[in-house]
Amino acid sequence: MRRLIHTAQALVDAVVEVPRLPSPGGNVMATTYGRYAGGASTILLAAARVGATAVHAGSIGTGVNGDLIREVLAAEGITVSSPPVADQDTGICVVMVEPSAQRTFVTTMGAERHVTAESLGTAAPRAGDLVCVSGYSLIEPTVTALLPWLESLAGVEIVLDPGAIFAELPEPVRQRALAVATVWTSNAEEAEALCGDGTLERAPDLVAWHLRPDAVTVVRDGARGCAVHIGGRSAIIPGFPQTPVDTNGAGDTHTGVLCARAAAAPRPSRDLTDWVAAARFANAAAAIKVTRRGPTTAPTAAEVTDFLDRHRS
Repeated sequence: MRRLIHTAQALVDAVVEVPRLPSPGGNVMATTYGRYAGGASTILLAAARVGATAVHAGSIGTGVNGDLIREVLAAEGITVSSPPVADQDTGICVVMVEPSAQRTFVTTMGAERHVTAESLGTAAPRAGDLVCVSGYSLIEPTVTALLPWLESLAGVEIVLDPGAIFAELPEPVRQRALAVATVWTSNAEEAEALCGDGTLERAPDLVAWHLRPDAVTVVRDGARGCAVHIGGRSAIIPGFPQTPVDTNGAGDTHTGVLCARAAAAPRPSRDLTDWVAAARFANAAAAIKVTRRGPTTAPTAAEVTDFLDRHRS
């Protein structure tokens, strides 16, 4: 079976629900607090729960945070291929969730930034595998080892999840990442930062101009759903509007499920129909996720199938 391999940072999310963001120098009282496996973990968990064989090739530390990440991934049958980073723990991401379900992040750096070509290579990508890359890995110190390693791979799908940071990267780094990417998956704002248009009607076509001719482009826009572009053809796949309680992890859930459905095919597909079906499944998974608190609450395949059955019209 084709595997989903993630190269990015698995962090611990320290999530607090707040009535509002504090003003500079101010303070607010959180109503809840929780610690979760976050970052790349969210994508891997979402993929595994809908049936993908998932591998984490990024680095994990040797403290309480690293232990939490390994425990959560192991419980879902996700392989951690790289050896633990000695004498340093995994970093955290402080997530402040407002009543609107909007979230604000503050992220530290730790053991997850200690990657090498050798540590990444422990995942041993083979033909047909999907290798996921985050724009947040395309900064120092991780970019130095990551980009040459990606450029050395052959026969795999390289899935670029650019993140908001992609627009701030040096142009040579951006161009090298775009040159190796065979799948682009982003939200509308990230697409607009690249091509000047974030609408589902136009953004996928415009993003595609920056990618290799055989690349797949996916742009999502919350409750509106997403759009897919392949080989000069595009389709908009409507979403499933919900009343959200927590949007943290919704985009990562979409990415993980999209990649899992693509990996379920025996070989890489450039059939628009196949990717539309995968995107619809991912739209449903993200819709379920926003009704649940915490980044690690992606649904199972059975839950998504049941949801789609109930929304078939």
